[in-house]
Amino acid sequence: MGGRGVTGVWIWAKRKGVVCKRRASQPRGGALQVSASSAKKILIMGGTRFIGVFLSRLLVKEGHQVTLFTRGKAPITQQLPGESDADYTDFASKILHLKGDRKDYDFVKSSLSAEGYDVVYDINGREAEEIVPIIEGLPKLEQYIYCSSAGVYLKSDQLPHFEIDAVDPKSRHKGKLETESLLESKGVNWTSIRPVYIYGPLNYNPVEEWFFHRLKAGRPIPVPNSGIQITQLGHVKDLATAFIKVLGNEKASKQVFNISGDKYVTFDGLAKACAKAAGFPEPEIIHYNPKEFDFGKKKAFPFRDQHFFASIDKAKSVLGWKPEYDLVEGLADSYNLDFGRGTFRKAADFSTDDIILGKSLVLS
Repeated sequence: MGGRGVTGVWIWAKRKGVVCKRRASQPRGGALQVSASSAKKILIMGGTRFIGVFLSRLLVKEGHQVTLFTRGKAPITQQLPGESDADYTDFASKILHLKGDRKDYDFVKSSLSAEGYDVVYDINGREAEEIVPIIEGLPKLEQYIYCSSAGVYLKSDQLPHFEIDAVDPKSRHKGKLETESLLESKGVNWTSIRPVYIYGPLNYNPVEEWFFHRLKAGRPIPVPNSGIQITQLGHVKDLATAFIKVLGNEKASKQVFNISGDKYVTFDGLAKACAKAAGFPEPEIIHYNPKEFDFGKKKAFPFRDQHFFASIDKAKSVLGWKPEYDLVEGLADSYNLDFGRGTFRKAADFSTDDIILGKSLVLS
């Protein structure tokens, strides 16, 4: 990403048969001072790819002790584009790392029990059984904050989705839904965040990147059906702020919050917004009927072909949170700090585009 990874200075400690790896840190002048009563010992499950990268920085700035639980396959910290050397060095010196596989339930339970965290942010949890050793290992846990998904809602003709709406036990996000139910049944103090589509720098899902690849190549943008399907995007930095807002917040206890952007957007509108944000000419948009094509296992378009958006009114009124980025501004932030610098997660693949453009079965 144009930044630098850190190995850091580590201290090895063995507690109750569990080997923990801890980065040595020293007090720094001018660091934010937080009283012992407000500073928390926080564990983030994940934290090196996307959401956790921004969340961990906010938590450290607030004076919390933050540990990332990862398999250690990626650098624990990485300097972000636009981040000063001083800010990055300060952040990297304070982040701790617990290396392990969250599927190794015995290790998770014993290592967390040895550390005794106050709060868990579960960013990468997918199945309900994954949270059991965490809860069992932390009997005095103050709050379990879970990253769920708006994809748990049952498809409906009446939108936007509200937190009280019916959910779909057969959705591909059913594991997240079952996790929410298990948290409720365990009697822990939990909060669940349900984002819609997330975008922003370092996004590993082909959301804005899919459009940027085509815009850069000067290609038409194929959009399924009419292009007036309405969807919703939320910036990762606004999502991170929402995660901060629920920390230690009594109003967030055992509550679910939808988090995304303020406005909804059509598929065609999103293509145009990406072009405007990145400084490209307004794109040519080609509409097609997906039923007329066989793309095999490849995905021809990065969004579900339906209306899909959620109300964020509850988060605004209960948490006092609001998104800071409008769509074009947020897309510009993503482009300028990521794709526009030549960095992306997946190389361009126009094979499905070529199938669409090569056929005459196009809707007018």
